[in-house]
Amino acid sequence: QVGGFAWENCGDKKDPAVLQSLSVTPDPISIPGSLRISAAGSSSKTLASPLKAVLLVEKALGDLWIQLPCIDNLGSCTYDDVCTILDNLIPPGTACPEPLQTYGIPCHCPFKAGSYSLPASDFVLPDVELPAWMTNGNYRVRVAVSNGGEELACVKLAFSLQS
Repeated sequence: QVGGFAWENCGDKKDPAVLQSLSVTPDPISIPGSLRISAAGSSSKTLASPLKAVLLVEKALGDLWIQLPCIDNLGSCTYDDVCTILDNLIPPGTACPEPLQTYGIPCHCPFKAGSYSLPASDFVLPDVELPAWMTNGNYRVRVAVSNGGEELACVKLAFSLQS
């Protein structure tokens, strides 16, 4: 579906971590602007370091989907350990940012097995200087998370951006 928000799990049925619901408004997403997100997911096993994330980011050009390269950690990048990135963004020992803290959603590894739910919450998207190739348009993103070669989760997203 082009030009509308959509998501799906893309792992096989054995993946321990799955997204159960995800809602994002407005559609298209506006930068800068406010984003309202609600989500629920669960994992049947603890997700521990090193958590590798592989992103495939595509942008629609007419009827074609073009894979965007990884530039300055944006685009189709591989992150060898998301846990370290999270620790750098949010120093361990400090509280998780809202609304994660209110709803008991962890922001550091390990992520314990269980169910997590984020009721509709507002996030502010700042006016960031995005590269020209990452502005207005329709996008598809595939995120695969693994540990030691074992796939833990896979999610596909489709969304539109307008800046």
